[in-house]
Amino acid sequence: MRAKTVLVALFFLSATVLGQTSSFQAQGSKPVAQRMADSVIARWTDGDMPRSGGPQKIADWAYDKNVVFAGMEALWQNTADPAYYRYIQRSMDKLVTPDGQIPSFARKGEENSLDEIALGRELLLLYGRTRKAQYYKAAQIIRHQLEVQPRNPSGGFWHKQRYPNQMWLDGLYMAEPFYAQWAAMFQETKDFDDIAHQFTLIEEHTRDPKTGLLYHGWDESKQQKWANPQTGASPEFWGRADGWYAMALVDTIPYFPQDHPGRAQLLTILQRLADAVVKVQDPQTGLWWEVMDKAGAPENYLESSASCMFVYALAKGVRLGYLDPKFEQNAKRGYDGIVKKFVKESDGKVTLDDTIFGAGLGSLGGPEYREGNYNYYVRAPKGSDDPKGVGAFLLAGSEMDLAPTATSARGTTVMLDAWYNSQHREQPNGASVYFHYKWDDRADSGFYTFGRIFRSFGARTETLYEAPRANNLKNAQVYIIVSPDIPSKTPQPHYVDAADVKPVVDWVKAGGVLVILQNDSGNSEFEKFNQLSDAFGIHFNAVLRNPVEGSKYEMGKIEVPAGTPVFTGAHKFYMKEISTITPKAPAKGILSLNGETIMAIAKVGKGTVFAMTDPWLYNEYTDGIKLPPDFENFEGGKELAKWVLEQVPGRRGK
Repeated sequence: MRAKTVLVALFFLSATVLGQTSSFQAQGSKPVAQRMADSVIARWTDGDMPRSGGPQKIADWAYDKNVVFAGMEALWQNTADPAYYRYIQRSMDKLVTPDGQIPSFARKGEENSLDEIALGRELLLLYGRTRKAQYYKAAQIIRHQLEVQPRNPSGGFWHKQRYPNQMWLDGLYMAEPFYAQWAAMFQETKDFDDIAHQFTLIEEHTRDPKTGLLYHGWDESKQQKWANPQTGASPEFWGRADGWYAMALVDTIPYFPQDHPGRAQLLTILQRLADAVVKVQDPQTGLWWEVMDKAGAPENYLESSASCMFVYALAKGVRLGYLDPKFEQNAKRGYDGIVKKFVKESDGKVTLDDTIFGAGLGSLGGPEYREGNYNYYVRAPKGSDDPKGVGAFLLAGSEMDLAPTATSARGTTVMLDAWYNSQHREQPNGASVYFHYKWDDRADSGFYTFGRIFRSFGARTETLYEAPRANNLKNAQVYIIVSPDIPSKTPQPHYVDAADVKPVVDWVKAGGVLVILQNDSGNSEFEKFNQLSDAFGIHFNAVLRNPVEGSKYEMGKIEVPAGTPVFTGAHKFYMKEISTITPKAPAKGILSLNGETIMAIAKVGKGTVFAMTDPWLYNEYTDGIKLPPDFENFEGGKELAKWVLEQVPGRRGK
């Protein structure tokens, strides 16, 4: 990494000497989405964003902020740049009191607007990351609104109190990702039935059978002037409405249990919508029109926020395996068009043009009535740097930054052990959940960042809650075991026994990739676990090395020389309080500390075993928040994940 910095500096110097500074700045030392994020932080201090079409700032609770913060969160997970996370936290802390109240939300409570739900996602992010009660209490307030939200006779949420019996596509983005994340975090799994119903209900009543596109809204009572008297649907396909719905799908599906029937329903809807959306993608620019099915009609125009939303949904859908890889090209053409037509850079700041400020249906309470017809959408005010467009651009860019490798591990399942390390903690609602080195644990203790790294390559992450056996390993290509429990961690730990060894050995010989991240002698079991690791020539020693006093992080540094297998170039990692390895054939030590092996590899049959003496990739040391910036655990995690995936037979070099 340090060598890369030198090369960048030399390139900048040569460009300046040649009079090409502006060209270099246009290309940038960061991808354009990150440059946009940096511009947002400088331009909209602590979340004080402009209201659509005016100079006033949004100083209170507003869904516009959620779109921007969602983009910031995605870029933070891509880069481990703490500036993006800290921007979210600073901004949210202006809205939430220390005792978990949300004054600006309380003023809007009687509106029963789904728009006000969206920003609750940041409360769940902050609670998951910090475990602070104030964020949970605030999120409870948001969750309660869904309990009292009015519904139409078919059970669909009204978009707002003042829109009786109306569902808008916008509302699915505003409510369902938060609803699903809450249900997953707090084990309220019954809610997934309702979440699936919201998606299927509105799609059933807004989907045009000819084009497959979705009309903006549906009035079950058919009383609104904009509502089709037979179907109740609004008259036009507004680009951003379909974009909201597409983003809602790819942001909600990841929380659904694999075996829930609603998951399959939502995947089918996403695939159907993707097919419809790409059919109206502009062939010249790769962009999408404000009114989607009327390309080139008078006053219609190519619109930035919808284009960004479709790029995000298509690219994320491909990366997570929800959509056919063919849609990757549609996303790429769309993103290239966005950057070419809508993105401008001046004085080191990035802006986004041609975003419609807002559109709705029906009455706002005054004389104006929004008919939802063609002229209404194309003549609605538009301009530059609307938060909804900027946030959608950050999301699109976050996915396109991953796109070059986003399908390289498609079809690979990475299974994380929750049997040997099966620690639980109680959530504030009383639910007992697994934590500590788990994919969905966002706190310091979790593997959320490491899991997202694997998913950035298109791999699927799953968890094994049973002892490993042939039947539950057969569909996994990678199996990760971390820090087996001792009684102080889990009252009744599951130790390795003789029956566990053969299935794992046979699976590795057949081509499986086993990753073992042991811990130090005070935090992990060694004697029984060595029954398994010894089968591969890897013996963990119950010793303590690399102790660290408080925040003296340099005491925990591990220097990885250039040429070390697995990693590219030299690195500086942080590994606090570790054990050691005594390797014997077929294992070989590849990294030592003071003459003692701390990393080893074994080739066994068609498979591979990687072992390290510390679970050094948990969030505390990979997400950029805690460690000084010269430590490279995040970069090391990416390189390890890439190498591990390449060891899967048939995938090397992909």
